[in-house]
Amino acid sequence: MLASCEKNRDTPAGITELEHHYYAIFVPNNNTGVTVARTQTTLLKFPVQFYSTFTRDYDAVCKYAVTTYGITTPAVRGVDYNIVDKNGATINSSDTTYSIVFPKAIQAMDTIYMKLLNNPAPGVRKMEVQILDNITSQFDVDIFSTAYRRPVQIN
Repeated sequence: MLASCEKNRDTPAGITELEHHYYAIFVPNNNTGVTVARTQTTLLKFPVQFYSTFTRDYDAVCKYAVTTYGITTPAVRGVDYNIVDKNGATINSSDTTYSIVFPKAIQAMDTIYMKLLNNPAPGVRKMEVQILDNITSQFDVDIFSTAYRRPVQIN
């Protein structure tokens, strides 16, 4: 006796619960820190890869934050650095979270930009840029534990 199963071609391996599940990670795919000079005038660039195999009728949103939790010599937004767009214009945030929008949830690369403000205060300043899980009723933008944070040290 022969039987056949019709495969669900709308989701990877037919897993319906993952149909609206995406990933955003730093490139390269690691959590390696970066050290920069406070006098650097070029923008810091943190490439982000958004993984998707679909085109949707909604935009997927990747959330990220700058944190100094547990850091003894924290960098201060507006004093040591600002999060900016690719042209260097400051992106405002009421807290420390920001967003990257991926139109129609199509796989793409984007970049988080940071501008150093050449704070003359002596000493090292530190922070960490982190990609956050963004779980909504429509989609989930998840992270890889191996590539969701980028520690930054400003010398």
